Amino acid sequence: MKYTRYFAATRGRPDRAIIEDEWIRRVMDNPVREYIQQDGRIRRWAPIDEMGGRYLRVVLLSDGATVHNAFFDRGFKP
Repeated sequence: MKYTRYFAATRGRPDRAIIEDEWIRRVMDNPVREYIQQDGRIRRWAPIDEMGGRYLRVVLLSDGATVHNAFFDRGFKP
């Protein structure tokens, strides 16, 4: 999995350290929603059953393969 330096730096935070690579890949491959930002970055969301159905947001660079951010989105409404 490719990722930005920003993602590598934030991954050490306690709220982000629990996010597994498999969950990120799952969101990348099977999102329930996708939004393309004006800067070309791609937001994708999917529920993570292992976390009680909380929605994980994964932000990708415009190449669709490089992870820039990943976090549980408390404000997401399916």
